Amino acid sequence: MTVTFHWPTLVGLAGTLLVLVAFFLLQARKLHGNGLAYQLLNAIGATAIIVSLFYAFNLASMLLEVAWLAISIYGMAAGSGRRSR
Repeated sequence: MTVTFHWPTLVGLAGTLLVLVAFFLLQARKLHGNGLAYQLLNAIGATAIIVSLFYAFNLASMLLEVAWLAISIYGMAAGSGRRSR
C-alpha cells in the first residue's frame, strides 16, 4: 500500500508542525508569547495551512487560520512598537 501526499497537503502539514512547535516551545518556556520568534512561527504556519486550504477548502478552518494569521501580524506589529521605544 502506497500513500501519496500532494504538495498542498505537505505544505499544510509543515504549517501545522510550525504552529504546534511554537505552542510547545511557549509551554516549555523557551519562547515568549509576545516574542518575534513565536509570532513568526505562528504566522508562517498559518499561512502554510491557508495555502493548503485553497486546495481542500474548509470554511471553519479557513476562518481560524485567517484569524490566527491576523493575530500573529498584530503581535509582530505591537512588538515592533515596543522594541523601537
